[in-house]
Amino acid sequence: MEGRVLNNNQDNQDQKDQNDSQDRGVNEPNRSEQKQRKSFSKHVIGGVVGILVVLLIIVGVLGYRYFDNATQPYDSSDNRVVQVDIPYGANGKKIADILQREKVIKSGFVFEYWTKAHNLSNFHAGYYQLKPSMSLAQIAKALNKGGSSEPVQSSSGKVLIVEGSQIKTIAKTVQKQTDFTSAEFLALMKDQTFIKSLAKKYPQLLNSAMSAKQVRYRLEGYLFPATYVVGKKTTLKQLVTQMVSKTNDELEPYYAQIKKSKMSVQEVMTLASLVEREGSTTKDRRLIAGVFLNRLDAKWRLDSDISVFYAINSNKSTLTNKDLQTDSPYNLRLNLGYGPGPFNSPSLTSIKAVLDPAQRSKGYMYFVADLKTGDVYYAKDAAGHAANIKKVSKHNEAAEK
Repeated sequence: MEGRVLNNNQDNQDQKDQNDSQDRGVNEPNRSEQKQRKSFSKHVIGGVVGILVVLLIIVGVLGYRYFDNATQPYDSSDNRVVQVDIPYGANGKKIADILQREKVIKSGFVFEYWTKAHNLSNFHAGYYQLKPSMSLAQIAKALNKGGSSEPVQSSSGKVLIVEGSQIKTIAKTVQKQTDFTSAEFLALMKDQTFIKSLAKKYPQLLNSAMSAKQVRYRLEGYLFPATYVVGKKTTLKQLVTQMVSKTNDELEPYYAQIKKSKMSVQEVMTLASLVEREGSTTKDRRLIAGVFLNRLDAKWRLDSDISVFYAINSNKSTLTNKDLQTDSPYNLRLNLGYGPGPFNSPSLTSIKAVLDPAQRSKGYMYFVADLKTGDVYYAKDAAGHAANIKKVSKHNEAAEK
């Protein structure tokens, strides 16, 4: 009995050893793979963390450089004055965006952050004279101090208004030669309060202009062509007032004559603006003025292409049939009379030509200019006008050959 028990125990032990051996054979490779996987995961995680750290360092360095650069002046060597308009109600972000757009700071985002960090947020609306060479601290100090209520010229200079210039052209000239922008100038041309104050100051000059209907710009024709000195702290209103005052001074000796002509100042200036562009010499301007006055007396249309160009608001070289049919009170190809008002700022020579026209008694009703030679041909009737047009065409064809 004992012998069999021993044998059974031995058998059981052998079976256990065999099972253990089998278990070890199956599990050993799994443990090795797990170790490899853990090791690989550690390497991957370590690599990702390393890359992230490097990226964070790079971003940090680049961010610091960007921020540091953006806190420097836009251009330390540029002392050019930039007039910046900060509107009422503008918040910090809006102000920063305006400064960036006007190129006096490098980054609106950085400026906004920088001013908040330095507790510099009490900015005021107004017009500011800033420079790209100014530091953020200097700009913030100016904004805290407050600007002017209207545009101001900060550097002395001169503005040359050329004879025959329209208000839209004068606006561009003013922008080129002063610190004022074209938009500011055109906005002032629509400022009824300002214009009424000028009319009150210069009633003989502007009363008829104020009563005119459907005008594009009330002051069109009344900004006299001349050179104007613009000193430091001159406002845009002061500059425009100079121009109107100059027109008044030039017309002062002729107000009595205008009254005798039974034309209003607005009508005289309107005809003068057409004469300015239609003729180039004093002689031709007086003759052309005579033709226009003859047409008005005969209840004819003035038929000036200059009026059509103004009606379509374009400076293109030629007019199409569609242009000639433009529905506008300024189109004197379609409408009788003078139209709403002047088409440009005429010279004194053209104004005097309207008040003292030449050879009206000859009854000229037509004229055509040879643009190649500058000669102007006059006619009493349609047949003579057709002959003159033919003559001009032949001259042009011969010149082209």
